[in-house]
Formats: sequence, structure tokens, C-alpha cells
Amino acid sequence: MAKKSVYKVVLEYIGITLGCLLLAIALNFFLVPNTIAPGGISGLAVLINKLSGFTTSKIILIINIPLFIAGILVLGKNFGAKTAYGTIALIFILDILSRYYSNLSVTNDNLLSALYGGLILGTGLGIVFRCGGSTGGTDLIGSILNKYFKSLSIPKLTMIFDFFIVVFSGIVNKNIETALYSAIALYIIVRVADFIIEGLGYAKAYFIISNATDEIGNKIINDLGRGVTALSGRGMYTDSKREVMLVVINRGQEVKLKEIVKDVDPKAFVMVAGIHEVLGEGFKTI
Repeated sequence: MAKKSVYKVVLEYIGITLGCLLLAIALNFFLVPNTIAPGGISGLAVLINKLSGFTTSKIILIINIPLFIAGILVLGKNFGAKTAYGTIALIFILDILSRYYSNLSVTNDNLLSALYGGLILGTGLGIVFRCGGSTGGTDLIGSILNKYFKSLSIPKLTMIFDFFIVVFSGIVNKNIETALYSAIALYIIVRVADFIIEGLGYAKAYFIISNATDEIGNKIINDLGRGVTALSGRGMYTDSKREVMLVVINRGQEVKLKEIVKDVDPKAFVMVAGIHEVLGEGFKTI
């Protein structure tokens, strides 16, 4: 294995460890003490902890062992190295925290617990997924069930499982508000994890239709240093062929691009689309 590859693998496992630490902090200090169960195996562990008194680390271990074996049997051996590490790391860190700081709540306010617990847990999950890892959980359950229920996608199967856990949290705590807070935490976790995975590569795609495509294109290339792609188009109403320019720019270049188009052709037709991530020359490397 090349030196660069070894360095990358080490960084990925460090990232998975950091993500698991954040997961454990969110569970132990925010979610478990207030019985907030935002879906997933960790959410299920929160509920079983409330009913049985077993630590969340033991519950996650008990659930994940048969789940991991089922994953190997159904999905094959290749799915598992980082999943195994992520699961073990989470259980180990949770066990240490629960041993020395058992159910120590940072706040008794359920809303604050849902908000900050969701934020920290979502950040941890995002880091784990970004490093190519997993902590088992409902994404693994979804992958296994998808083998047998192909009409339902993995995200849909995962959502169904998470929904039942959120509803069950209100039943276990005998308070409908607990389910509502759990739903808030679940929403925040999904949004934050997606944000971490997609990255900060915010950009805009501009589609420009004009009679002066060459002049506008040259100005964009020379003044902004951005490449322009000319797409072939046809106006259905006039049956005339037109070129459509596609250019992807950073947030800070928007004003300058609009000025270029306005100066050259004030009657140009411009469409703007938000982009979460751009990979390739001039942006982030793939």
C-alpha cells in the first residue's frame, strides 16, 4: 500500500473515531437523560435503556452483533471493516462515558436537548459517513431489507424504522411531547449529516440565453476566469436554434457575472440554480 494511501486510511479511521465520540456525547449528555429517541439503533437503545435500565452501550452491542452477522450473510464480507470499527468505537466510548458520567444531563430542557443533541449527533454521523464508515444501525437494516423488498428503497425503509422509534418514544415516556422532541432531533440530525457529507462547496449554476453568447462567454472567461459550456438549444415557439451558456461560479462572483450579462445584453434570459457541491477543475478535486 502506498504511503499516501496509508495516510488517507489512518485519517479516515481518526475521523470515524472523532465522529463516534460526538455521537456518544450527544447520546449520553443530551438524548438519553431526557428519553429523546431520534430514530436509529441509538434511538432504540435510548428507549430500551428507559425500560430496562441497561446501559446504551450494552444495548447497542446486543442489537448490532446479530445485525452485523446478518449484514455479512446478506450483503457479503466487503461491507464490513469500517462498519465494525465504527460500531466498536461507539460502544467503547459510550461505555466509558456511561461508566463515569452516567446519564449526566447538560440541560433538563427537552427542546435544548433535542436541538443540541441533534446538532452534535448529526455532526458525528456526517463525519463517520464522510470517512466511509458506519455505526451499523438503521442504514444497515435498510440495506438488508432492501434485498427482499426491492420495491422499497433503502432511505424509505430506514425512514419507516425511524418513524416507529420516534412514535414509540412518546409511548415509553407516556408523553406525546417526547415524540415531538424526538422528531425535531431526527430532522436536525438528517439535515446536519447531509450538510457535513455534501461539504461547504456552495456554488451557483447560470444558464444564459442570449444573442451575444460569444461576447458574454469571452468576458466570463477573461474577467472571471471561469469556463463556459455552450449547449445547443431550440426555441419551440420560434423554431429557432439558440446556444445556451452554462457557467458554474462561486457565491462571490455572482454580482460580477450579472454585470457582465447586463452590460453586453440586457435582454438576455438567465436561469440560476443552487448547487451544493462542485467537483473538478477550478473547484474541489474529486
